[in-house]
Amino acid sequence: MKNIKIIDLFDLNHTISKDYLTKYSYPYEVLPFIKDIILEIGKSLPSDEYTEIKENVWVHNTANVYPSAYLGAPCIIGKSTEVRHGAFIRGSALVGDNCVVGNSVELKNVILFDNVQTPHYNYVGDSILGYKSHMGAGSITSNVKSDKTLVVIKDDESSFITNLKKVGAFLGDYVEVGCNAVLNPGTVIGRYSNIYPTSCVRGIIPENSIVKVNKPVVISKK
Repeated sequence: MKNIKIIDLFDLNHTISKDYLTKYSYPYEVLPFIKDIILEIGKSLPSDEYTEIKENVWVHNTANVYPSAYLGAPCIIGKSTEVRHGAFIRGSALVGDNCVVGNSVELKNVILFDNVQTPHYNYVGDSILGYKSHMGAGSITSNVKSDKTLVVIKDDESSFITNLKKVGAFLGDYVEVGCNAVLNPGTVIGRYSNIYPTSCVRGIIPENSIVKVNKPVVISKK
C-alpha cells in the first residue's frame, strides 16, 4: 500500500519513541502497543529532567500543566509542552516536546510527535500525529465505525483490514487540519497536506494535497 508506511509519514527524529516505531512498517500496527511503549520509555527517562507526578505519569520539568488538567496513566508530557485548562488525557498518551494540548481536548492511546498542536476542543484517539501537525478548533479523529466492524484502510487501488476495531487517524509531518473537520476511522494524511475546515475525510490522502468540502483532492504545486 503506497504512502502509508511509517517512513513515508514521519521523521522519527522528532519523537522519543523512535526506537520503537522503527520496529513496525505501518502506523496502525503500533496502536495496540502504545501503552507498553510509554511504560518502557517512562522507566528510562532521566530523573533530573522528568518528574513522575503519580504512578506511570511522567512530566518534564519545563512543561506547563494547568491545575485543572487531568493526566491519566500511563502518559509522558515532553519538554516545554503546555497542557491547558480542562484537558483530559485519558491515558496511553505520549506527548512530545513543545506541544500544545488545549482546553477541553481529549487524548487517548496516541503518540504526538514534537511540536504538535491540538489546541481547542479536539478529540484524538488511537492515532499518531506527526511533527508540527496541527488540528484546528473542533477537529476530531473518529476511531470507531458506526457498524462496529474492523477498520479498513482504503485508497482507489486497494484496501487493507487492520484487524482493529479502533483506529483513528495518522497525520504525516506538517499536516494542517481545519476547524471542525472530521477524520474518519483509518484516515491517513500524507506530509504537508491541508484539510480545509468542516471537511469529512476518509481513506488515504497523498502528501502535498489540499482537501476541500465536497471537492476532489488537489495536489499542491509546492
